[in-house]
Parts: sequence; C-alpha cells; structure tokens
Amino acid sequence: MIKEWRRALHERAETGFALKETKKYIEEQLKALGCEPKDCGKAGIATIIGKKTERCVLLRADMDGLPMYENTGLPFAAKSGNMHACGHDMHAAMLLGAAKLLKEKERELRGCVKLLFQPAEEILEGAKDCIEAGVLNDPKPQAAFALHVSTGGELPTGTIVLSTRETSAPAADYFEIRVKGKSCHGATPHKGIDALVASAQIVLALQTLPAREQAVENPFVLTVGKLEAGSAGNAIADRAEMQGTLRAYDEKTRAYIKDRVTEIAKNTAKSLGAKTTVRFLGGCPTLKNDLTLVAFAEREITRLFGEKSLVKTDGRGGGSEDFAYFSHEVPSLLLVIGAGEKKKGYEYPLHHPKTDFDESALSIGSKLLSHLAIEWAGMH
Repeated sequence: MIKEWRRALHERAETGFALKETKKYIEEQLKALGCEPKDCGKAGIATIIGKKTERCVLLRADMDGLPMYENTGLPFAAKSGNMHACGHDMHAAMLLGAAKLLKEKERELRGCVKLLFQPAEEILEGAKDCIEAGVLNDPKPQAAFALHVSTGGELPTGTIVLSTRETSAPAADYFEIRVKGKSCHGATPHKGIDALVASAQIVLALQTLPAREQAVENPFVLTVGKLEAGSAGNAIADRAEMQGTLRAYDEKTRAYIKDRVTEIAKNTAKSLGAKTTVRFLGGCPTLKNDLTLVAFAEREITRLFGEKSLVKTDGRGGGSEDFAYFSHEVPSLLLVIGAGEKKKGYEYPLHHPKTDFDESALSIGSKLLSHLAIEWAGMH
C-alpha cells in the first residue's frame, strides 16, 4: 500500500503551493484511513490522531516536487514537466504509512499526534506558511520529527543517520541585486553609466566576503548564480540584475553577511556612478536538533532496528531545509534514511533528472515515524 501511495504521488509531481492533485490524493487516502484532514495555510494538510491533550507530537512530511523534466524511464514517471527528484513523494507516502499504523493503535495513544503534509519546501516557504496558519497551536507539540531520504551514495537502504550536532544544516537566503546605470552608444562610453561593469565589480567584490571575512569556526557560502545585463553588443547597458544565495550555520554570521552584501553592492555601484537595490527574497533559518531528542532517537532506533541500522555523525550538510522553522519553535529532530545505494544501481543523487529511490525504505520510515511519536507521547 505504501508503495502504491508513493507511485501515485510520484506521477502527480507538482511544485510550490500549486499542489491541487497531490493534496486531493493525500486527503482521499487520509479519509480512507479514518482521519479527518484539515486545510493548513495555502496548501498544507493537517490531521490529528489520538486524544487532543497537552501530550502532542508533530510528524511532518513535505510533498512538493521540482520544476524539472523526469528522465528515469519509470512506468510511473511524471509527465507534467515536474519531478519528485528530492524524494518528497517518499516522505509523504511514509507519513501516510505512519498514519495507518497510528490509527490502528489510536486507542492506546496517551496523547495525540499531529500529521502535517507540507507544501513548498523546495522554495523554503511552506513551513513558515503552515506555522503562521496555526499548525503549532491547539495543542502545541512538545516535539517535532521529520525524515529525509538519501540516494545515489554509499548509505545502505534502511540505514538511519542521526546528527549529534545542535546545528546540522545552514540557514539559506536568496538575494537579488539590481543595478541602474545610463545607456549610450558603445562608441561614446563616457556619456553613459555602465551597469554591466558595475555589476561585474559587485560580483567580484562579494567574493571577498568568504575569502576575507570568514572566521574558521563560522563558515558560510555566498554564490551569485545568475547575472543578466545589456541588450546589444554595441551599447552601454543601463540595467543589470543578479541573483544569488547565502548559506550560514550561525544566525549572527548570517545577519552580518546580509548587511555586508547590501553595503558592498550599494557602495561599489555608487563608486561607478550607478545605483542599486538589494532585496532578500526569502529563505530559512538554521536547522537545530534538540539534543534531548537526539538521545531519545538513538535509543529508540537501536531498540527498534538494531545497532547496525544507525549511523551517528557530527558533520553538517550543505543543503538547507525549511523544517528549520519548526526547530526554532519547538524541540525538533530531522533524520536521514538511506533509500538507494550506488552499488545497488541507484547511481544518481537528489535533484537529478534520473534520481530514483529504493522503495524498500518506505515501510522502515513509516514504522520509525509512528514509533517515535508513540514513545515520545507516552513518555510525556
């Protein structure tokens, strides 16, 4: 059944908050399980299983895909121009499986479990939207858990990775810098203000931030991935636009670098006679792992699946995850589960048009989520 759910969701891959078919399908499956799904924000789905008491645990799964064409050749491949290349179809199917297990034990629950099917993780906006819609209210969870699948590497299917670091993923910020100059003929550049040259100088100046203003203990990454300027080869460009991202593991470092990006862009442009506007378009904070939940999860994973199923790491990932918003509101823990080992034929990593997942991880993820919820609610 979990496999069927995953494949149906995979075929329906949609993006951002535009999850009409995905949402409809999940709501139908929840109702078939005896749950009462409710709207949460722009496109989320929330439901509660168990007694509505102060003992409450949140289980969250994202359900949006990526705007990329699938090239897996799978019989259930999406044909919409979108693709579940990050495994959110796996996450949502695992949470449906957890819902089934929890409904079977509902009378035994000593509290309640909130299930959240969240939209728009890929654009780092869905978690914030669901929180603003009240998913953490009435009652407020004492803990929140989420899973993320991994494929295309050395991690065996079903192996669970537990980060022992309090901060395991960086904050992310998207930014846009627009430069305004003055156009003129390329033969008389002194009559204009070159927005293209100004933007190039800004890009180069921004590279000094990680090179010269980065403390060893507080690393960050700044990337300018898009730059557009000009309309003709023989004209001075009057406008330029660049877009980029900033990732930092420390909130103070994040705030400092955001201020410096603005200062460098404005002052570099000013020195060349141009003007700039700098906008930060969104993102998410650092992902914090509650250390009490880390100890709890280590014990329960070992008890449920055995010591060989668990890998502990004090490393930090480079990708951001908007589950981080929950981690700044309630004690939270994100776990990674292997769902495709390279030597077993799962060659491609996340966000690749040929990404595929080992579906045998599905039942393990469902069992893990439901077990953590039951045990934590029982303890508290």
